[in-house]
Amino acid sequence: MEPAPFSCEIGVAEVTIRDRAALLGVLREVAGRYAARIVCFDAEKLAGRAHAEAALRHAHRSFAQGSAISNSFEMEALLYAAGTRQCSAAVSFGLHDGENHLYVCCCPAPEGIWRDLAVHMQFGGEPDECISKEKAARLATLFDITPEEIVATGEDRIRDLVLERVALLDVCK
Repeated sequence: MEPAPFSCEIGVAEVTIRDRAALLGVLREVAGRYAARIVCFDAEKLAGRAHAEAALRHAHRSFAQGSAISNSFEMEALLYAAGTRQCSAAVSFGLHDGENHLYVCCCPAPEGIWRDLAVHMQFGGEPDECISKEKAARLATLFDITPEEIVATGEDRIRDLVLERVALLDVCK
């Protein structure tokens, strides 16, 4: 049984973080003000917007079905993005100190939330959805994708292999 419809908008932002805890506090405050969930994914570790969407969709379904691993929607989304049950590994798919290129997800996205978030980060256009050889190698390492899998599916299918890892987290629960 599928959960109730889920509303989420995804933006692309850049921010330089000097104090991650402080920014997380600001995000929690903004989310609370709008009765929304805000999830920030490190775009450098994701196989594009489809990866962020899949992580959000799976996290929503796991909470709706009562099968969530974590106590918060935000951490559940990070767990799915990372394709792991380990919170310590999943947090690396979120914000980090220094320069961040992010998919910022607001679930839902009521009027005004993007304006308030823009005070703290710079929103821009869409990132390049093309996965470079360097990024493909990074994704293969992050998701334990073997060279044999890449040969079997084709080098241009790395995104599909990553999305498969996201979906496989349900099997590993």
